[in-house]
Amino acid sequence: MRHNPAMTPQEFQKATGCSDQALERLTIYAAQVAKWQKAINLVAPNTLPQLWERHFLDSAQLLPLAPEGIRRWLDLGSGGGFPGLVIAALGVETVHLVESDQRKATFLREAARTMGLGAHVTVHMKRIEAVEPATLHQAMGGAPQVISARARASLKELIPLAHRLAGPDTVYLFPKGRQAGDELTEARRYWTIHALDLLPSQTEAQARIVRMRGLEAA
Repeated sequence: MRHNPAMTPQEFQKATGCSDQALERLTIYAAQVAKWQKAINLVAPNTLPQLWERHFLDSAQLLPLAPEGIRRWLDLGSGGGFPGLVIAALGVETVHLVESDQRKATFLREAARTMGLGAHVTVHMKRIEAVEPATLHQAMGGAPQVISARARASLKELIPLAHRLAGPDTVYLFPKGRQAGDELTEARRYWTIHALDLLPSQTEAQARIVRMRGLEAA
């Protein structure tokens, strides 16, 4: 669904049912994105006016797809914080973000601080393949219950990076474009997927969200 004019914070709250506190955090986040965007390309410049729909709602729609009572969320290739920092703003207790770009990692830490989420958000400034699973699980208080990635990498590339950091019950949530079906076909040459849903996106008609659980190398 497209909004003209762009989605407002109030429309976002109505669409998601988020709390006033979450909305306040996201309003602070929006201001931080606008401020830092001048120096760092956090989002595609033409999407900045549609921030609440194209990035905030696009991220928030993942939370209802996660297991109920989710406490530990890992976001890979976080970039400007989507979806991980939005998920933290919405109240998930422990969110870890992996981002190798130093300037973006600095932004993520500062945004989390200004939103009052410093105790709930941890930023790992390193490449995904350099994250040590045992160390990560110890820091999170267990294996991640959800792993998300809004990265452009194909599922064939993304799944092995995520799987090594997962636990046996981890749910994978990967927003994808219209090529989601083709990517799944390719990935299944290498992986057995025991539970799979291909779900519609709220923000883009052709996009899909891949939800998986129970991955094994084929």
